[in-house]
Amino acid sequence: MTEMKKLLEADLYKPIQTYFLREEYEVYGEVKDCDMAAVKGDELVIIELKLTLSVDLLIQAAKRQRLTDQVYIAIPKPKYRLNSRQWTDKCHLVRRLELGLIVVSFSGMRTKAEIIFPPTPFNRRKSIGQSKLKRAAIMKEINGRSADFNIGGSNRTKIMTAYKENSIQIACYLEKLGPLSPKALIQKGTGDKTSSILTKNYYGWFERIKRGTYVISEKGKQEVKEYPDLINYYLGKIG
Repeated sequence: MTEMKKLLEADLYKPIQTYFLREEYEVYGEVKDCDMAAVKGDELVIIELKLTLSVDLLIQAAKRQRLTDQVYIAIPKPKYRLNSRQWTDKCHLVRRLELGLIVVSFSGMRTKAEIIFPPTPFNRRKSIGQSKLKRAAIMKEINGRSADFNIGGSNRTKIMTAYKENSIQIACYLEKLGPLSPKALIQKGTGDKTSSILTKNYYGWFERIKRGTYVISEKGKQEVKEYPDLINYYLGKIG
């Protein structure tokens, strides 16, 4: 069985050279530490070659931006889907650095260089505008929390969400004040999600004893004890 040839950075050169020659550039390899340089009139294009999209490649390309605003990074075409989240996130970072991106595909004896996008100024205002819904969701979550009960970067630990904190608030009031209706709870400040939280009973903390009236369950009494800071905070609000 014939062993596949190991891909080298130099293997990226020819297909990229062919592409730029077809676009009527003059192309040169290894010019003053630049992997590739292409020239058309006064326009200077620099291309940095790597086998993977790495931080080192991005740093190297960013340095070349001192020489020209037409800087590309070039890598072999990834084996994973180009519409994947992983690829989209990488492309966003490259665009954010105002670099261009070239991928080279290898199919048997055929090679092909493809420009995914050219170097262009990054429109930060437009980018933020496209993420308005995500920003709004973050602000809504923050506004629904009374304090910071999570440690950033934690894995495999219980996360305190605004929804859970709201559920703890309702449980505290039911344990302290006894059976209440959603309307009565809302009047005490549990918010407009109260009815939904009681009805869905996601954590199993509530029991409906009659139509429109709820109490805290035994499960709720035990599990809410795990949040003493929040219990004290909300009991203090009852007065």
